[in-house]
Amino acid sequence: MEEDEQTDGGQMAGVSTIKRSGSRFYIDPDDGRIKVPGVTSVVGMLPKDFLTYWAAKEAAEAAVKNWDIVSELCKRDPKGAVDYLKGAHRRTSGAAADLGSGAHDLFERMARGETINAKHVHADLKPFVRWFSEFLQEIQPRFLYLEETVWSDTHKYAGSFDAIAEIDGEVVGIDWKTSKAVYESVALQLSAYRYADRIILAETGESVPMPKWSGGAVLHVRAEGWQLVKVACGPDVFEHFKSLRHTFDWEAEAKKGVVGKPPVAFGGALVTGTQRRAA
Repeated sequence: MEEDEQTDGGQMAGVSTIKRSGSRFYIDPDDGRIKVPGVTSVVGMLPKDFLTYWAAKEAAEAAVKNWDIVSELCKRDPKGAVDYLKGAHRRTSGAAADLGSGAHDLFERMARGETINAKHVHADLKPFVRWFSEFLQEIQPRFLYLEETVWSDTHKYAGSFDAIAEIDGEVVGIDWKTSKAVYESVALQLSAYRYADRIILAETGESVPMPKWSGGAVLHVRAEGWQLVKVACGPDVFEHFKSLRHTFDWEAEAKKGVVGKPPVAFGGALVTGTQRRAA
């Protein structure tokens, strides 16, 4: 195992996973030597310039809102003040992730037919239970698969989807989202699931072919309501995902060694621009 490889104990829908250099890899249940990147890690190759602005904004807002704490820290522990502010965005995203995970767990249980007693649900999650129940009643989806693993033998990736359901006679891949908005990257995510070669069933470990989808959608649930949003995830979108899959390989392995160490002189001593100008 590499130094930066971590076994996260993960079993995404019955398939073991590991974390390596910040990316999730799925382990082939039939051949443990084969590891492929997860869909979300591949989609993570997209540029995220907006995150730099967002993280800076969170730090600035934390300083303004908690100036009494920060000012005292600056006097007694400047390094602690820096650590407190630079971790502001992680605290915000962590809270949102915890809420999203809790909601996803409830959605899966309800989709499987479990009745949720609102008395046993955290106050922050009660609206999500209400809206998901309304979605089930109004849309009447017939779930074909829930929380299973997809595997692409052709393009070497895997992932765990939320649901594949039949709605009004059409097969649709659905992703539950509790984020502030529905972001375009979900189209790449859904296309990867749609064009995977097979589904690995959690209960049996058996592989079954991916059914043909009519399209994809996001069930966007917020505390104030829900909406089912159609998402394009056809062959053209999948081509973009495949490009990111190649970029993932570049970042993970292919770029290693392309720059010589130390610099090699070609046909003589290496001359810098400064040296040429001086001459």
